[in-house]
Amino acid sequence: MPCDTQFLPNETLSERKSSVKKTIDELAQALKDKKVTPKIGPQGAIFFDGWTNRNRVTDACAYRRIMAGSSPAAKKAIMLAEQKAGIKVDRLALAHGHHSHDGKTWHHGH
Repeated sequence: MPCDTQFLPNETLSERKSSVKKTIDELAQALKDKKVTPKIGPQGAIFFDGWTNRNRVTDACAYRRIMAGSSPAAKKAIMLAEQKAGIKVDRLALAHGHHSHDGKTWHHGH
């Protein structure tokens, strides 16, 4: 499900898009400042460890937005996590619902 379709009651599409953008910008800054650490699971899923203000945005959605955006520092943090894990983020695994809630245990869907 796209990030911007998880509305609160009475929230407009425009408000949600703005909220998601602000959340992703904050995550990108936290990655740059090393306050959040990306972790890659054995199947290629990603988890942002230390990310607390998620605002109903999933790790998969945040990853896609960061990689499509213009934050070289955030992209570099993800690339370093891929090197450390020895595996690249797998967009197919993300699309199939692979995820983590703690960066240690990995799940497929719910």
